[in-house]
Amino acid sequence: MRRAMPYSLLPVPRLTAWAGPRGAVGRLGGDEFAMVLDLPPGRRWLRLEQLVRMLHTPVVLDDGRTVDVAASVGAAARDVLGTRDLAALQRAAGAALYDGKHSGRAVLATAEQAAVPSINGRRAGRPGTAVWGRAA
Repeated sequence: MRRAMPYSLLPVPRLTAWAGPRGAVGRLGGDEFAMVLDLPPGRRWLRLEQLVRMLHTPVVLDDGRTVDVAASVGAAARDVLGTRDLAALQRAAGAALYDGKHSGRAVLATAEQAAVPSINGRRAGRPGTAVWGRAA
């Protein structure tokens, strides 16, 4: 059973600060978040590396204890994938995230990752995606 993340540990303020005033941040559910913003190609990797460093910064709880945190980052760019379809970009970012899971780095989706089939937005073949022929 998965325990709910205490609101004080949610990274929304960190993500909002990183995205800036032109970005949008939303919680997809559980510990999954999405951000939409336009990063110029020349600054893309620098900004993604900043995001990873920021997400790995320990969190200080109200009682003074420090909690180490980790995050995986998958990103998709419309110019790399040749689409402005938000659902397609989200699927590609999800596949990139899954490919880079536990690497401690951001992964920018490629055309190969954009072609990964998904079931209700989850990568097909990933544990928990198929139950009697439908998404779990």
